[in-house]
Amino acid sequence: MKTGFSKIITLIFAFGPFVAAQTADHTQLKKVVIFGRHAVRTPNAPNSVLNTFSQLPYPTFAAPGISVITPNGKTNETILGGYFRLWLTQEKLLTGNDAGDAALVYLRSYNSPLIVDTAQAFAAGMLPAATVSISTTSTADPLFDPVDAGVAELNERTAVAAVNGRLGGNPQSLAIAYAPEIALARSVLFHYPVSTTPAPSAPAGITDVTMLPISATAGSSTLPVNLGGLQTLCVAIDPFVMEYADGMALSDVGWGQLNAGSIGQVFRLYDRLLDLEFRTPYLAKVQSSNVASHIVRTMVQTATGNAMTGTLGTPSQKIIALISTNSNISGLAGLFELDWLVAGYQADVAAPNGALVFELRQSQATGEYIVRTSYVTQTMEQLRNRTPLTLTAPPVKAPVFVPGCSIRNATFDCPLEGFVRMASQAIDPRSADLLDTNH
Repeated sequence: MKTGFSKIITLIFAFGPFVAAQTADHTQLKKVVIFGRHAVRTPNAPNSVLNTFSQLPYPTFAAPGISVITPNGKTNETILGGYFRLWLTQEKLLTGNDAGDAALVYLRSYNSPLIVDTAQAFAAGMLPAATVSISTTSTADPLFDPVDAGVAELNERTAVAAVNGRLGGNPQSLAIAYAPEIALARSVLFHYPVSTTPAPSAPAGITDVTMLPISATAGSSTLPVNLGGLQTLCVAIDPFVMEYADGMALSDVGWGQLNAGSIGQVFRLYDRLLDLEFRTPYLAKVQSSNVASHIVRTMVQTATGNAMTGTLGTPSQKIIALISTNSNISGLAGLFELDWLVAGYQADVAAPNGALVFELRQSQATGEYIVRTSYVTQTMEQLRNRTPLTLTAPPVKAPVFVPGCSIRNATFDCPLEGFVRMASQAIDPRSADLLDTNH
């Protein structure tokens, strides 16, 4: 049975003295929600398919299988978990006693080998001397896949119309808008300098994915709108960022034609695909309202001390880590209208290992509660070199402004009251179960 999300606001307003924003200097971390992407992986298609898109064969990753974590990806995720261990110990959410601290952590992942392995690697870094239970579901997880779980209903016609509406009714116009990125992708796939004029013809027997028509039709639960040629093109370029981040020889990264900067340029195509599929307002509401409602309720329960349904973990668990995909992160960011920019990446990129972090903090002077949002990720160079992370040599962290509730300070703190009000306006209650998810 579904309940009105607006009831959360009533609870919050009953605790009026606890909701005004305070400066960062006088707050204590009470709970944190880490919403992270999986680690570096192998491509989403086998080389037998990828090789039909390129003049040269794609390199082979040091891991067998499609879309599985690589050994270096696992190492980098453990390094990131180790950084969170240092930070959370400094913030006094962890004590350094792993056996005892394990009870303070709720770790949940999408149920696929890649993402479960990522969650295990993260836990190995955060609590190396303990075993942390990972919560998964045997069927579609309502947090990460609410449509297949039956919590939310996607109207295919509305989804297609919503995406078409953002493209002026002409999806093929993307080929013109992103002509430089497409030209770069083609030059890499067919192994010629991008400055070559005229561009050479496609090699015999090779599919020129840059020429496939871009359209918008009904899709699947993985990609709700089928964007035709753009999807196939993104399959072809997907391995490039993983090749670089996994530490492959530069001669194997786009066959020696790409560096971190040019990868970012060509990946504007992939980023645009995610933006259309998951940040489009209608799609964000359907696909991300449920996880958003559970995150907000978890914070409200901690702040008020009142037991609530629809929370993550138990009231005594202070660290909530949700490990999923870049599409899940993009969807939640779209729902809350969140943007970030960190060095070395394009705007709003959900990088490998990267995470949206929501901190529930309390003023030590007044007891008031705020939410502080940030995006944390390793740089491409930190990933490539498997760079150790410390409090003095951390990953990059960007404060994230929350429209409708952030105030003007260095970390864009948001009064909890304002955060709940913003969320209640963004969340579609028809796409959220608002029931207990502790399993």
